[in-house]
Amino acid sequence: MGLERSFRLEVIVLRHADWGEADRILTLYSRERGKLRAVAKGARRIKSRKAGHIEPFNRVILQLASGRDLPIVTQAETVDAYLALRDDLVRMATASTVVELLDRFTYEEGNENVLIFNLLADTLQRVATLPDPWTAVRYYEVHILDLLGYRPQLMHCANCGEEIRAVEQYFSAAQGGVLCPRCGGGLPGAQKISVEALKYLRHFQRSTFPEAQRARPGPEVREETEKVIQMYITYLLERELKSPRFLKQVRN
Repeated sequence: MGLERSFRLEVIVLRHADWGEADRILTLYSRERGKLRAVAKGARRIKSRKAGHIEPFNRVILQLASGRDLPIVTQAETVDAYLALRDDLVRMATASTVVELLDRFTYEEGNENVLIFNLLADTLQRVATLPDPWTAVRYYEVHILDLLGYRPQLMHCANCGEEIRAVEQYFSAAQGGVLCPRCGGGLPGAQKISVEALKYLRHFQRSTFPEAQRARPGPEVREETEKVIQMYITYLLERELKSPRFLKQVRN
């Protein structure tokens, strides 16, 4: 944390955990320092003034003091609580998939990354307000992978480099993207991907969000697109995320 005794950060609360008799340990993603943890002393007490500000998904300005092990929250001011997430279980479960993805892929004390912070904040706002946040979440997944250095190859065959044509292709998480029929056919772990699903993934990857919103995939293409992204994420993390399964249960 450097030599600063007191410092101010704009953060989004990813999660918290009980600690000791009345404290909470917060996992945060900050605009200025990336991911970090902090202690909110007394946050579980009924009269705590900090408790309402440091709930998961909240966007908050924190004043922190350097502690022996972790910084200590001394003041908290909410910028946006995304209240609609609290009133709708599907939206809350969707927001959980958004924050869990970033949490699993990042380590504490990263460098400043304003683009990641802004993408996270914008996506939570979209999940809280859009009638159907499906496109917002797929856009987030594609772009967060890009910002974290895991951009899948969707324009050319990830093996031979040949330009991808408008025919059914394969997707290989191990190869890092799409494979042409010649390279993907019979390859262990490679799965077929339809022209439509690939078209939307490419559209999300190279578009701004207003442009991405114009996409209107049908239910089958939605399901396929979501499965391809989840397969890639699971391969990179070497384990499944918990939130998508919970979201599926809530939807059903």
